[in-house]
Amino acid sequence: MGNTDYDCPHRVAIPPTKPFFKALSSSLKETFFPDDPFRQIKNQTSVSRKFLLGLQYFVPILEWAPRYTFGFFKADLIAGITIASLAVPQGISYANLANLPPIIGLYSSFVPPLVYAMLGSSRDLAVGTVAVGSLLISSMLGKEVSPTENPKLYVQLALTATFFAGVFQAALGFLRLGFVVDFLSHATIVGFMSGAATVVCLQQLKGVLGLVRFTHETDLMSVMHSIFSQTHQWRWESGVLGCCFIFFLMLTRYLSKKKKAFFWINAMAPLTSVILGSLLVYLTHAERHGVQVIGHLKKGLNPLSVSELTFEPPYLSTVIKTGIVIGIIGLAEGVAVGRSFATFKNYHIDGNKEMTAFGMMNIAGSCTSCYLTAGPFSRTAVNFNAGCKTAVSNIVMATAVMVTLLFLTPLFHYTPLVVLSSIIIVAMLGLIDYESAIHLWKIDKLDFFVCIGAYLGVVFASVEVGLVIAVTISLLRLLLFIARPRTIVLGNINNSMIYRSIDQYPDANNVPGVLILQIDSPIYFANANYLRERISRWIYEEEDKLKSRGETSLQYVILDISSVGSIDTSGISMLEEMRKNVDRKGLKLVLANPRSEVIKKLEKSKLIEAIGQEWIYLTVGEAVAACNFMMHTGKPNIAPEAELNRQDDNV
Repeated sequence: MGNTDYDCPHRVAIPPTKPFFKALSSSLKETFFPDDPFRQIKNQTSVSRKFLLGLQYFVPILEWAPRYTFGFFKADLIAGITIASLAVPQGISYANLANLPPIIGLYSSFVPPLVYAMLGSSRDLAVGTVAVGSLLISSMLGKEVSPTENPKLYVQLALTATFFAGVFQAALGFLRLGFVVDFLSHATIVGFMSGAATVVCLQQLKGVLGLVRFTHETDLMSVMHSIFSQTHQWRWESGVLGCCFIFFLMLTRYLSKKKKAFFWINAMAPLTSVILGSLLVYLTHAERHGVQVIGHLKKGLNPLSVSELTFEPPYLSTVIKTGIVIGIIGLAEGVAVGRSFATFKNYHIDGNKEMTAFGMMNIAGSCTSCYLTAGPFSRTAVNFNAGCKTAVSNIVMATAVMVTLLFLTPLFHYTPLVVLSSIIIVAMLGLIDYESAIHLWKIDKLDFFVCIGAYLGVVFASVEVGLVIAVTISLLRLLLFIARPRTIVLGNINNSMIYRSIDQYPDANNVPGVLILQIDSPIYFANANYLRERISRWIYEEEDKLKSRGETSLQYVILDISSVGSIDTSGISMLEEMRKNVDRKGLKLVLANPRSEVIKKLEKSKLIEAIGQEWIYLTVGEAVAACNFMMHTGKPNIAPEAELNRQDDNV
């Protein structure tokens, strides 16, 4: 577009208007199906082929199983047996952390991994119980029902919460609403996980010190009060055992980090600790001297628990809330871990498939005496280092756990609880990620405060409060960026037609008589008023600066809206008001590089007609060239209202 005096080399095209339902369909597709998941089915003519491809999409094992080789199986067999050696002690330990019977921890490493192997898209994720989810179940349900006074009801509530967690996760996957989990930023997860790990470590002092009674609260003050108010109950035998096993586990972790080939030492350490602890207790009869043991574990596979699910008041709201919270945390941890290890092997996992798989395995688990399962980092790291090739390693692990349930559970009778506490403490120390917090401080101070807010909220209040604080701070930050977008003054890079931020490029030159501003976000009702005031201030400041220097007075205001991806009616009203304000000052508003959606709305609202089609340009360079041409060839047209305003100013 160009005016009568300046021939613009490029026109700003106004895209054709799409029918409403076609535009809505396109928008929904971009929102919920950005990866176009059914693209392989589109070009198929055979109905049976389409059905097979669709089935393979929803059940990934059908897609890769035909290509499975014996070489893959050998690798998966070794990896599966290795993670089974970790899954058994971890399952018992985390069930103890959740105040659930230890056998439920073993059950939870049998059925869910089988479901995930069929539905999951990660080759490396090892499924099992997680410490943070166990802590959340203990803290949220423990406030309503005592696990010691009413253990049956407590187990029922835990299974029901797991069911709702699965329903929530599966719904997010089926409805492709995975972006909900994205509201848990990296900083939020680092702070939350570190805080939860700290709380878990402190709570395990109960087992290390051999205490029988302990607080159900998770905040630091309550835990420390519970510990130091019972000093007369401390058992030195349990404390010595705990310190020895913690040292042993830390040593094996150190060795595995020093040399990757020693990863199996760290992987086998928890099971070795259980075996050594059980032998020590059996031979010395330490259970008679204050060392608590697991006791009897019944043999047999998972009993059905559908009838145990309870959906009646007064606990329904509690289990729904608990289910949603543990479901979100399980998803955030599992998807993040799966994506992290997928990058090492250069393949992609589908977030929505993962959510569906997590949901289905937790629904199936809640019906087969399992509680919350996800993708714990420690188990997945062992699976990865053991050389797993596919999700068959989960099937091998589940088979090993099945053998344990059928034949080996009596061997865990003498396992001391202090060993389980030691396993949990060492596992949790790895989740206190102080290095990431330091990195956040160096890169982004606001992210660091989000991280610290989550950490302090978990440690000094509760796990739920910490999560709420972290999400609230993250949302406030998001709203702040939306409501207070940046506006940047642009200048010309020497000997070029390139215009960049003067703050970033101090050598960039201002264009005499022209103020070039770039708006760095969409224009919505939330930021329209702020942008109007901020742009007006830029104009006042530029006019004052030019006046003080005695330079050419300001004549043109160019808005570079190339970063404005969308605009609503409030934003259009703001631009219309800006046009009027600029006209009253005797200036001219010029637009550069409007995007497709923006130019369509400006055209429909008649704002292009009001500004003048000749004052809309494809690039900032062309807009500046047009303004310079007008300034050097003659005085630009000034609206009568602007001329009157100038006369009033002179008077």
